[in-house]
Order: sequence, then C-alpha cells, then structure tokens
Amino acid sequence: MATSPTTDDAVSEFAGQLFFRLWRVSHTRTAEALESLGLTTAIFALLNVLGTREGAIQQELGLAMGIDPSTMVSLIDQLEIVGLAKRRPRPTDRRAREVLITPKGRRVLEQARRLAMQVEDDVLQGLSPAERRHMLALLRRAVDSAPPQSPWTADEGD
Repeated sequence: MATSPTTDDAVSEFAGQLFFRLWRVSHTRTAEALESLGLTTAIFALLNVLGTREGAIQQELGLAMGIDPSTMVSLIDQLEIVGLAKRRPRPTDRRAREVLITPKGRRVLEQARRLAMQVEDDVLQGLSPAERRHMLALLRRAVDSAPPQSPWTADEGD
C-alpha cells in the first residue's frame, strides 16, 4: 500500500530529503515507463545527451554526464548492441571514437522523451509551467555550483 509522505516542515526542511523523495518517485515511474522500450534510465540519459551532442567522443560524454569512463564504455556498448548508436573514429583524430545516434536510436529517443515527459508532467503536476521552468533553472545552477564528486559508476545502480 503506497503512502503519501508527510509535508510537515519539521520533517521536510532539508533540501536533500526533498530531492531524494522527488527523485525516487520520478526515477521509479520513469524506469517503469522506459522498460516498455527496453531502456534503463541510464541508457535513456545517455541517448538523450547523444540526441543533442551528436559526434561527441566517449570521454566528452562521460565528463558531461559525470559518468566513470569504464561505465560509459559499457553504456555505449549496450546502445550499440541494440542498434541505437554506433562508434566511429573521429576524422580529425583516429584515436578518438565518436558516438553517433542511429536512425533507430532517434525514433526510440523520441518515444522515450514522450514517456519521460508524461512522467514528469504527472510528478510535477502541482507546479505551473513557469514554476517548473524556474525550478529547472535553479536546479541547473545548483548542480553547476555543487562541490565536485566522483563520477557515477554502474556499481551504484541505475
């Protein structure tokens, strides 16, 4: 039986606790929705970044997403296996491997974005569109100014 967490200020006053609760509902529902496309949230996150950074090299993707290099290689391998992305040598530096989204990858990405947006709409239904834009701007600023942390690895879970 699902319960609604309390909104008592004495319990909910720390941002980290609120972030965790919001992340948990968002992550759980997004993971369930993406499962219908055979995607995990980590694979979707990478595919989503590839959709806007076509031709980035693996190292650039890892740095941009805060993902450990070996984990990034594994995620890209998974995308390649199912035909959503491919690697190729960078024309200007054959040692570097660019990652490109395939046409199939673009189609799946659009479907996944729609599903993720539906979840986000449901999770953030208590906010107006302007409040959502403001919240996203504040979160981006907070992420940009947060203390550095070690890159995410697959061992931490998806």
